[in-house]
Formats: sequence, C-alpha cells, structure tokens
Amino acid sequence: MAKVLCVLYDDPVDGYPSSYARDGVPRIDHYPDGHSTPSPSALDFTPGELLGSVSGALGLRHFLETAGHELVVTSDKDGPGSVFERELPDAEVVISQPFWPAYLTAERIAKAPKLKLAITAGIGSDHVDLAAAIDHGITVAEVTYSNSVSVSEHVVMMILSLVRNYLPAHQWVLDGGWNIADCVARSYDLEAMDVGTVAAGRIGTAVLRRLKPFDVRLHYTDRHRLPEEVEAELDVTYHPDVQSLVRVCDVVTINAPLHPETENLFDDALIGRMKRGAYLVNTARGKICDRDAVVRALESGQLAGYAGDVWFPQPAPRDHPWRTMPHHGMTPHTSGTSLSAQARYAAGTREILECHFAGRPIRDEYLIVEGGRLAGTGKHSYSAK
Repeated sequence: MAKVLCVLYDDPVDGYPSSYARDGVPRIDHYPDGHSTPSPSALDFTPGELLGSVSGALGLRHFLETAGHELVVTSDKDGPGSVFERELPDAEVVISQPFWPAYLTAERIAKAPKLKLAITAGIGSDHVDLAAAIDHGITVAEVTYSNSVSVSEHVVMMILSLVRNYLPAHQWVLDGGWNIADCVARSYDLEAMDVGTVAAGRIGTAVLRRLKPFDVRLHYTDRHRLPEEVEAELDVTYHPDVQSLVRVCDVVTINAPLHPETENLFDDALIGRMKRGAYLVNTARGKICDRDAVVRALESGQLAGYAGDVWFPQPAPRDHPWRTMPHHGMTPHTSGTSLSAQARYAAGTREILECHFAGRPIRDEYLIVEGGRLAGTGKHSYSAK
C-alpha cells in the first residue's frame, strides 16, 4: 500500500463551510475543444463543495483509505521542519495545487526514493523540477483542461476591472463616498482597444474568444501558430515574437507556461517597449514578470495598471511589493480554483490515481513527464532543461 502526500491550502478562517451560496454547479461532460471531462469510477464528494482546502482533501480520503492507502493532507509545505518535508521520504505519490504549490525541487526529489508520481491538481507543473523528475523516472501529471475556462473568465474580469477602474470606485462606496470624478478619472472603454495574449493555448484562446464580442482588435504570439481557420474566425493578428505584440497593444494578457524561455520575460526592457499607459494582466506564473520592474512601471506611469493572481513565492510574504504598488488588481492565486473548477480537477486527480494504482495508462493529455522524458501535454508546453 502507498503513502499519498497531499498539499492543499488552509481552510477558511471561519472554518470549513457547512453550507454554500449555491446548491451545486452546472455539469459539463466535455470541454470546448471536445476533450471529455474527468471520468473516475466514482466520486465521494458533491460537485460545488470546497475540495481544495485541507478538510476537503480533494474528496480522496474515503477512496484511498478504503483501498488501504495512507493519505496525509497538510498545508505546511515550506522549510526543513515542515510536514511536507517530514513525510516526503516515504511518499509514493505527491499531490499539489498551483495555488499553494509544494515545490518539488531537485533536492527534495533526491530525498524521496519511493516517489513515483507527482500530480498537479489543476494546470501548471512548473513547481516540479521536471529535469529531476525525468532523471529519477518520476511520472508528472496534471488535470489538463480542468480549469482553463475558469482562468480565462478571471482574465476578462481583471481586464475590465483595470480599464474601467472598478476596484477604486468600489472602495469609494465602501468608504461611504460618492466621488464620481475620482472614480472616472482613470476609467476608459475597452471598446476599440488592441488586446493581445502572450501564448494562445487552451487559456489564451479561450480569452480571445471571450474578448471578441467587446469589439476590440485582437493579437497573439505563440510558438505554435493557430490554424488559419481559427485566426479568421477570431479576426486575430499573429505576431512572431512578444516584442512585436507589446508595441501595438493597449492590454497584454500573459497565458504562457513558466519555463526558461519565459522566466522574467517582462523586464524593464520589454515593459519599456509597451505603449505608455498599457495594462498588463498575468494569471500565468509570477516569475514571468520581473517583480521590481512591474513596480517601477506602475510608479512611473509606463503601465496604467497590473493585475494577476500569481506571485513568487506562493503564498506571497506580507512585504511583497505587489501588495502595495499603485494601480494594481492583485488577488491570491484563485483564478483556477473556483468551486466549479475544483469539482473537475478533484475528479481528474482521482482518475489519475485510479490509473496509477491499477497499472493502466494515464490519459495522454494529462501527462507532463513519463518514462524519463517529456510526454503528452508536456512535450507541447515545457522544456526539459
């Protein structure tokens, strides 16, 4: 029997919910591109429950313990004395979410001789040292597609919040004011702006589709160009590199995976090539943007606003400058962990575990690393070294 070590974020400060705002979530059986949603043999939770926190345990406890496996669930993940570090040497499976990542560094992997499978409950496995996983023969899998639409909706929300100056206007209401001039002094229409996405994979393309009805001019750059029919359908302009894209865009949204080519991509030089007063939205990974370059650009007015829900490290320390920089719309990493998304990525995590324990192949679209090499979605999205 196996030890499964699961790292999840803390329960709500008022305790695990006994009731919810809605009675459930709409059921879907396939994603917009036609891929089917997760299909485990059964579920031990009700979709719409809080599954991503410690008490929720991704709905896995009954399934694993009934089968004789040991499930350890913790939010304590950082430092040599953490529960994660103490339990890791005996773990066969590690499960983590991008929103509260348990960083599986090369050093930690070297201390985990029994580790066979690392699962990302969600999308984005950059918290795993993929080169080390390849070297140690560890399978890395994620629940591809599970929260792509969730993130794309969050992107659109953040774009509108920045451009329309929503958050400061809402604060005037909370403070008892009615200061309309202050609210609208930084408020614009999104209509007729140029909006571009850095990467047009599942999330980036979903963002483009959702923005098209706003009558904006759409742009994208990606190392994999979209099919001609998709470009025509969206009336989107392709750019061969990010430098070409940022020069013409009023709004730039980052939807790329983190790898050596994208780390610190948005530095002083690249931000300096953007239009003065452009907006930057990053729900991809915090390290794609140079932390201090973003602060400087907001303070100087080169950027009119920055929003995102990804930081480095996560959770962000209290003194992280993105908490206090001007004209920002930052949130904790929540875009992909709505209750709707949790139902899908929890089910997908169980499907992966069922395959692993039964010796069945894991879906190709879920695979990042297998058999000592990048596999499945990993071949498309990541670089091994």
